Amino acid sequence: MIYEFEVNGEIRGKARPRLNTYTGHVYTDTVTKDYENLIKQYFKVKYPKYVPFENRVLVKIIIYLKIQKNTTKKDRKLIEEGLLSPTKKPDIDNVVKIVLDALNKMAFIDDNQITKLDVEKVYSEEEKLYIKIEEY
Repeated sequence: MIYEFEVNGEIRGKARPRLNTYTGHVYTDTVTKDYENLIKQYFKVKYPKYVPFENRVLVKIIIYLKIQKNTTKKDRKLIEEGLLSPTKKPDIDNVVKIVLDALNKMAFIDDNQITKLDVEKVYSEEEKLYIKIEEY
């Protein structure tokens, strides 16, 4: 079985944990929680009767980032030819972290099952995440 879906909209990376200086407790900020919940909702809508994978897992993530309006014609040509990739925020590792944390206990039992990871950032007309998870 393969879980494959897209998450449309602005892409966020996992933010650093925050410290409440008054209570001394560490917490995850609301924006991060909301984005994790958005990923979960897209997954649940496409796979309402999901069963977490139990064996080793391969995860592929493609981060589609919008082409900036002030991009030169020369750079647009390079983008169209696939010779120019985004080197802007969000950081690739933070996007991976937020996706894996969101899908933990849903698509797979625990993220330690992930033994292969394929991630790339590319330019696109619309911003979205493509996520593919499969057991192998």
